[in-house]
Amino acid sequence: MSSSSPQSSTPDKKLFWACFVALVATSFFFGLRSVVVPGLQARFDLSGTQIGQVLGVGLWPFAFSIIVFSLIIDKIGYKTAAYFAVISHTLAVIGTLVAIKTGSYQWLYWSTFLVAVANGTVESFINPVVATIFSKEKAKWLNILHAGWPAGLALGGAAGLLLGYAGIGLFTKMAVCLIPVVFYALLIVPCRFPVQERVAAGVTYLDMLREVGALGFTMMAWLVVMGVGQIINASIPLPVSLGIAAAVGVGAFVFTRSLGNWMFVLILLIMPFLATTELGTDAWMAELLGADLPKLAGWVFVMVSIIMTILRFYAGPIVHRFSAIGLLVVSAALAIVGLLFLGFAPAGVMVIAAIVYAFGKTFLWSTTLGVVSEQFPKGGALTLNGVSAVGVLGMGILGAPLMGLFLDRGVDTDLRANEPALYATIDGGPRKTMFGESPSLDMDAVEALAEEDADKLAVIVNANKKRSFIRQAALPAVMLIGYLILFFYFKARGGYRPKELAATAAAEENDPGF
Repeated sequence: MSSSSPQSSTPDKKLFWACFVALVATSFFFGLRSVVVPGLQARFDLSGTQIGQVLGVGLWPFAFSIIVFSLIIDKIGYKTAAYFAVISHTLAVIGTLVAIKTGSYQWLYWSTFLVAVANGTVESFINPVVATIFSKEKAKWLNILHAGWPAGLALGGAAGLLLGYAGIGLFTKMAVCLIPVVFYALLIVPCRFPVQERVAAGVTYLDMLREVGALGFTMMAWLVVMGVGQIINASIPLPVSLGIAAAVGVGAFVFTRSLGNWMFVLILLIMPFLATTELGTDAWMAELLGADLPKLAGWVFVMVSIIMTILRFYAGPIVHRFSAIGLLVVSAALAIVGLLFLGFAPAGVMVIAAIVYAFGKTFLWSTTLGVVSEQFPKGGALTLNGVSAVGVLGMGILGAPLMGLFLDRGVDTDLRANEPALYATIDGGPRKTMFGESPSLDMDAVEALAEEDADKLAVIVNANKKRSFIRQAALPAVMLIGYLILFFYFKARGGYRPKELAATAAAEENDPGF
């Protein structure tokens, strides 16, 4: 058995690697699924809308589960959350296999939902645990921990590609997802989890809530309400969602007597820009690489993930050289360059542009977690995991729809001007969005296009996606402004320094380690 506490002179590396492998398991699903989407679409005869629904349900529950568990995890225990994640991941894989065997879309949908719940649960316990056992070097070790994300993407993507070359079917490909789940379960079982540093230091639950405050809870509540509306496919009027969020914010203020830590609120505001910069761009870059390099796109995805893994493993010296805030400033600047490069790059150098972009995005999310854990230790699991939830929800509710709106308008304009006959065939008419009316395509008509017309449409769509990268460079530009505010704030106070909690207890959870 292993033990760990916030005050341990020798951090529990076995527990760290258990958390690392758990994160690898979560991204393994994403990596493998990214290269088998065509197989899923063929097996279940999915329309474009249904593919979007499946991909969406693989995202929203992540944010909800991470918020819920962050509020209760110090009460139920970190190992309990870990066991819940293992069970959920296992049932999700089994459900996916049943779906493939039966061809049931409903089984596929709900098993994907369960994957997202499990992934959010994993994030809810690994981040505060690692921040606790490495309380003196949080930014470094959270970066190393999150090397597990691109590592899992690379392993999952490579597994899917290699199994495909060997002629292995979809059922066996998805069954492979059980391997990392079993592996992290076996590592988790013998571990003793520490009491989170907030609890060990005697910081009250109310003090944790005060770090988020009325403004933070208002933002989270609005995103959750809008997310629920998208999940149930119901249009919630903006005044209604804002009213609910305002009521939650007022209630939070009455209870906590706090508007929230201004720095934490600023980071929350930045997170949707960060998530859209990283995850939104990734979604389109894969398609562009597939159009330009159809036989290599999957391996470019694996290569970029390996680069990110290596960089995060060596985050310690980099964080020491720049400081956590300095690294965010440099990363945001590189992300701007990378997105502009992707927007202007011809097909022959798209791979190089993707690598430059990878260098920019590598440290953004993981270093943000490091900053939050170092600057708001009183916020415990809630502040540490809340930023990830806001990022994912913000991207899904604001970032991705806006990206889609601009793309739809660009494609509509180009089709009208350059391919009027094709436009007349596939025009879907205007549709209402939370940002007003948007042009659309008739997806049934698109799927029925002859090969020549489908190629014409693909050229126009890909050209607009490339132009969108130029527009998306504004996102890390906004982030850069926020990071510079923090950089000069700390510089005026003598430089960036982590805050420490004086622990009043070195207790461990009373779990039996089995």
